[in-house]
Amino acid sequence: MIRLENILTPGRSLVNVPGGSKKAVLEEIAKMIGQQVPEFDWQTVYESLIAREKLGSTGFGNGIAIPHCRLKGCTSPVSAVLHLEKPVDFDAIDGAPVDLLFVLLVPEAATDAHLELLRQIASMLDRADVRASLRNAKSSDELYNVVLHVQNGH
Repeated sequence: MIRLENILTPGRSLVNVPGGSKKAVLEEIAKMIGQQVPEFDWQTVYESLIAREKLGSTGFGNGIAIPHCRLKGCTSPVSAVLHLEKPVDFDAIDGAPVDLLFVLLVPEAATDAHLELLRQIASMLDRADVRASLRNAKSSDELYNVVLHVQNGH
């Protein structure tokens, strides 16, 4: 089973990210991942995330979005978590603006294991206590550690 802590890094756990708009946030995510994962072209990441949003918003309520997509040239999943300075409108199902984003990029030939990962993230974010801890994290390390703790059953 793929575990979140194997695909997320403190460097991809960001707090106080400037928001602005849904597109601006997705661009910010793409650029950050492009810097952290040299084999990814940020533009491709951005276009893939935007294409996925066009199929339906990944904002799933409670101020949370899980932007995700299959990515050409991606060999193993990559994740990132961001807490925005100010919530942005994400066309979420409940209409609430989004301030917590969990990003998941998976290989083009994604399998059930990758869907399982998406389910893991969604069920983790279904918990009000987890959302509160993520929102209260003051640094990248703190944000990363919240995810680790939850993953390890705390």
